[in-house]
Amino acid sequence: MALFVFNSASKMVSSPFVILHFMLICVTLHCNNLAEAKMNPRANIVLILTDDLDVSIGGMIPLVKTKKLIGDAGITFTNTFVASPLCCPSRASILTGKYPHNHHVVNNTLEGNCSSTAWQKTQEPETFPAFLQKQGTYQTFFAGKYLNEYGNKKAGGVEHVPSGWDHWFALERNSKYYNYTLSVNGRAQRHGQNYSEDYLTDVLANISIDFLENKSNRRPFFMMVSTPAPHSPWTAAPQYESSFPNTEAPRDPNFNIHGKDKHWLIRQAKTPMTNSSVEFLDKAYRKRWRTLLSVDDLVEKVVRKLEVRGELSNTYVIFTSDNGYHTGQFSLPVDKRQLYEFDIRVPLLVRGPNIKPNQTSPLLIANVDLGPTILDIAGYNVNETQMDGMSFLPIMVNPLLSLQECFPDCVCEDSYNNTYACVRTVAQAANLQYCEFDDNEVFVEVYNLTADPFQLTNIAKSIDQEVLEKMNHRLMMLQSCSGQSCRTTKRRQTLK
Repeated sequence: MALFVFNSASKMVSSPFVILHFMLICVTLHCNNLAEAKMNPRANIVLILTDDLDVSIGGMIPLVKTKKLIGDAGITFTNTFVASPLCCPSRASILTGKYPHNHHVVNNTLEGNCSSTAWQKTQEPETFPAFLQKQGTYQTFFAGKYLNEYGNKKAGGVEHVPSGWDHWFALERNSKYYNYTLSVNGRAQRHGQNYSEDYLTDVLANISIDFLENKSNRRPFFMMVSTPAPHSPWTAAPQYESSFPNTEAPRDPNFNIHGKDKHWLIRQAKTPMTNSSVEFLDKAYRKRWRTLLSVDDLVEKVVRKLEVRGELSNTYVIFTSDNGYHTGQFSLPVDKRQLYEFDIRVPLLVRGPNIKPNQTSPLLIANVDLGPTILDIAGYNVNETQMDGMSFLPIMVNPLLSLQECFPDCVCEDSYNNTYACVRTVAQAANLQYCEFDDNEVFVEVYNLTADPFQLTNIAKSIDQEVLEKMNHRLMMLQSCSGQSCRTTKRRQTLK
């Protein structure tokens, strides 16, 4: 028998979840939800992952409700970085808890191991959702963009459902807002361009709410919602198409200037940019913000549903992005991939049990730490995995530990062809970034972000040689680490 629910636009759509429409039954279920939620010894976990959302050039400004419902209700980490500033390698790091040199995803193509058959055989069984499923305690749910090449017919098509997921609603290939295909537990579901039925961010919100209403209340859950926004083609919902009419890309000190002391790729940028280029990137910036308003709505719907069901107090809600973005910095129009703050720094907001509200932490977090943290919340021993990252759960529930714990170094590797690698060290004395390029120049870039937050001046030739050698040594050690040795390396190097 076909089952139906009504979405927010009151249009009938098919759903894999059973919906009971009778008020009396719903009230009874709600009472049971409250009682059964107390029976779950483990906390629920929600991970909301955006696509290309920066934090350095104002990406969080449109997300007013998200900041209120997650950040203000919990903790905001101000130094969160990705291991690779490109979608697929970064997402692979989130899922596996590994640096790119260990999960071997180097770009967004099948040849670069993005959702390839090799990835499916060697890495997917080692992702944190796979460990959660093996543990047998958590029910798992995914909706949205997975990996850029997911659904490619050369790698199993949409019929392939990765290890670890009980409920699977994954986008075929890269981010879109209309005219896309979802894999619904391995079966293709095609969508067109009708806003009320097909706008992807809203579809993900509705699917997520359906799951929350119809999941088992006797087991904790892990839910991952991965939005297309604010990735191109930057298609806003109709009600938001005219928002932010006068907004421009920020004119920070590194906007539209020549990176004369930087590597060859940056030096080739045309400076100053043409008026048409500046106009284009201003429009792109506005469009990105408009798509985020629907993400803000999604966050509100999920948090409110958890609240109504009496589950919010026992649920960790994590909000972050796979990489940052640039719009005109160093005369680079629109993209990511580079080693600079605007591309590698991402938002990280978390609320949940025992996390006090209105906290801000300068602790340096890498996206390889997300998987270990989620496993830690679930009671899984991270030391039994090969993950490179470390759990930051102790810091969230006891902020005083941040004064005693070490700051991990963060490796950033160019995800397109691995032509550069960086190490980041945050300490009271200095916030240093050291990068080496595998090019004909063997180019080195070093920045003290305490004194130079916009990375205007490369100090590689003027910094103390002893510091340079120490950073080089740290980078070499982290580039060859794996699993436990990565965590040990982070502690040992930071405590020096």
